[in-house]
Amino acid sequence: MGFGRRTFLQLAGVGAVGLTGHDWSRLRLDGRLVLPGDADYDRVRLPFNLVYSGNKPAAVALCAGEADVARCLEFAARNRIPVAARGGKHSYAGYSTPADGLVVDLSALNRAQVSGDRVVVGGGMRLRELYEELGAAGRLLPAGTCATVGIGGLALGGGISVVGRRHGLTCDRLRAARVVTPDGVVRRVAADADEDLFWALRGGGGGNFGVVTSFEFETSPAGDLVVFSLSFPAGSAVDVLGAWQEWFASAPDELWTACEVRAGSPTPVSIAGTWSGPETGLTPWLNRLAARVRPTRRQVRVLSHLVAMRYFAGCEVSCPPVRGASFVASSRFLAKPADPAKVVALLTGKRAGWAQFDSFGGTIGRVPVTATAFPHRDAFASMQAYVDVGLVDQAEARRTVAALRDGIGGGTGYVNYIDPDMPDWATSYYGPNLPRLREVAARYDPDRVLAFAQGVR
Repeated sequence: MGFGRRTFLQLAGVGAVGLTGHDWSRLRLDGRLVLPGDADYDRVRLPFNLVYSGNKPAAVALCAGEADVARCLEFAARNRIPVAARGGKHSYAGYSTPADGLVVDLSALNRAQVSGDRVVVGGGMRLRELYEELGAAGRLLPAGTCATVGIGGLALGGGISVVGRRHGLTCDRLRAARVVTPDGVVRRVAADADEDLFWALRGGGGGNFGVVTSFEFETSPAGDLVVFSLSFPAGSAVDVLGAWQEWFASAPDELWTACEVRAGSPTPVSIAGTWSGPETGLTPWLNRLAARVRPTRRQVRVLSHLVAMRYFAGCEVSCPPVRGASFVASSRFLAKPADPAKVVALLTGKRAGWAQFDSFGGTIGRVPVTATAFPHRDAFASMQAYVDVGLVDQAEARRTVAALRDGIGGGTGYVNYIDPDMPDWATSYYGPNLPRLREVAARYDPDRVLAFAQGVR
């Protein structure tokens, strides 16, 4: 027998009890419980955002199924242990890896079943695998572009996609879900069953009300998608961002687009987007933009929806290995066009970082603000501020992100780009829907089993 750290802990009488004083032997799983001292603990515990790689949970439960999830929540409630669900690990603030808490890892709940216009998706499934399943059935679900993001965190916070103006948010397609609430009860929620909880799950943020073990979404037929990208000359960022905002404001639902301004001197700028329809419909719109700001490069491709999702994920040829990243990020929703000169000034001379603006409106904006928990229906666009830590240190990254977030203003933000430094975060993320969300949280989690630093309470 090898005499490693795990062996020492067991011989010392603390292996099952663990370093936090909890008797983990009482948590019996069909899956596996990973504890400090296990050979793969450091690999298993790591979040995607490595800024939070120092977070050391007391245990990671690799759940084999829904029953394990219920056991974990019951154990956490009984022992007053911080607990968080984890799908793709992509919590921007590392909240899915609570220090000295219990991670409920859902990665084994990763199957999808397509039937007609519906798909039932396991709570731990990642977008790369989900898109392959949907593509094989000729269906689409509006969702994100990062291959390793989990469907759970994405859908529960809203779900911005590259076809959102045509097909809505991910949460708008949710028709039912199976949820384990903190009392260990498994519930099927829908418009006619636990309707307040169902409402909260559509934009109320992950980790606030229960652990979703499966989602049922309505899908649409997947046709071809026209994908375009435009590059512009150095020094044109102010003109490009200004023209882009005016351009898409009157565009039809078929057009989704994003504009990215990067740090530098001068600041590079680019535009990308999709058109849900024949290429002939897009051409006049691109020509209209080019009449205002002429691109140096214009690329247009017609792809199947599946190949387009692979393209945006960087997986068109083959997917890169799953790796973490170190970054600081935040967000704002814009009620009106941003001041292009101010945006560019905030990034000019900076060593790292970018601001990406995504077009809103269309189908997203036709859903009433209180119909789901996602409150930003009247947004003109969203903005994500992002800085890689490594290109600059964390302190500089936080200063750059804060300057973008607070300089652009607006008082709102996207919970899926959760920012531990967001001013008045609860109102920023949930707006007028916050009081009802607090009522739902108090009803289903009165003992705050799922509490975390920016949890609804």
